[in-house]
Amino acid sequence: MKLDFTYYNPTKIYFGKTALEHLPQELENYGKTVLLVYGKGSVKKSGLYDKIINILNQADKKTIELSGIKSNPTYLQMLEGARLVRENHVDLILAVGGGSVIDCAKGISLSAYCKGDPWERYWINFEEVDNQIVPVGSILTMAGTGSEMNGGSVITNEEKMLKNGRVYPPEVYPKFSILNPEYTYTVPKYQMASGIFDTMSHLMEQYFSGEDDNTTDYMIEGVLKSLIHSAYTALENPEDYEARSNIMWCATIGLNTVTGLSKEQDWEVHMIEHQVGAYTDCAHGAGLAVISVPYYQYIYRYGMDKFVRFAKNVWNLPVETMTKEEAALAGIDKLHEFIVKLGLPTTLREIGATEEMLASIANSTVQGGGYKYMTEEDILHVLKASF
Repeated sequence: MKLDFTYYNPTKIYFGKTALEHLPQELENYGKTVLLVYGKGSVKKSGLYDKIINILNQADKKTIELSGIKSNPTYLQMLEGARLVRENHVDLILAVGGGSVIDCAKGISLSAYCKGDPWERYWINFEEVDNQIVPVGSILTMAGTGSEMNGGSVITNEEKMLKNGRVYPPEVYPKFSILNPEYTYTVPKYQMASGIFDTMSHLMEQYFSGEDDNTTDYMIEGVLKSLIHSAYTALENPEDYEARSNIMWCATIGLNTVTGLSKEQDWEVHMIEHQVGAYTDCAHGAGLAVISVPYYQYIYRYGMDKFVRFAKNVWNLPVETMTKEEAALAGIDKLHEFIVKLGLPTTLREIGATEEMLASIANSTVQGGGYKYMTEEDILHVLKASF
């Protein structure tokens, strides 16, 4: 563990079939008015909405609603939520949905009382949040982003064609998150698979950095193996409770910052996908699936030993019988095979990108990387290989 770190996570997790029973006691900690934020209707179809409204009514809360949050939440939706918070003096923002809804709720929480343009201040200039932050709680219905236990908020500014994310300090983290794996049963298989790969990508972005013998790397390998095993089970039976439980907890662990401790980290796959998403509005995990294999095929030589370790410890390949290059590429091939088995796309064409978009996507992508710093030219190469 070569890099010093301080670890703190303030989010309280309620996990399991009875997790929602803890909502009334959490509501006691906040004032009269709750902003209920959710997506496009699946929460109502599943019956979860009625359960939550009943609990809010029994707690004598005044409920304001913001519905229709997109899979890539927009800046305009976030500003509408901020307006509702100010006008109704909201005491708690309760996000019900997947990571997109929770990301939007966190964006609302820190933007409602921002002095100036929140987009420019917080998502472009990365200024410190110096205004009142409205508490957020979450009830998770789709596993993948890990947003239920971190400070991340990814928002799409449709006018500027930018999808930007930032990790905010612990004050922005959800105060509590309710995780019942049964709530994920109604998620379509494609969205389930997208969430699984989003989790996998989070883990790989943290794993493929540094060559030291880091305890965190062993943790990541274990979570990846659990995720892969449970993914295959859930693909066969989406209502296998143990598999969906493992997937949900893997997703939370994968981005609650514990699997990034003492790691330099990469995140360039996410930076590229964010701009792909801004242009195509694709499912985040699907975009990551398209970008990941060409990206790793492009940079593996700069972190050869870690890619060999990935092949051996995650995919159980007999690397001793291969050259390092053969082993590294074999591990990436197994990743490609996993993406195909998940039923996710493997080309940009499949998610709505056109060849004409590629240069603009490369130009607008935040440059960075782990083993290799990615210039605009490098990013364009990966995009063309992904197309």
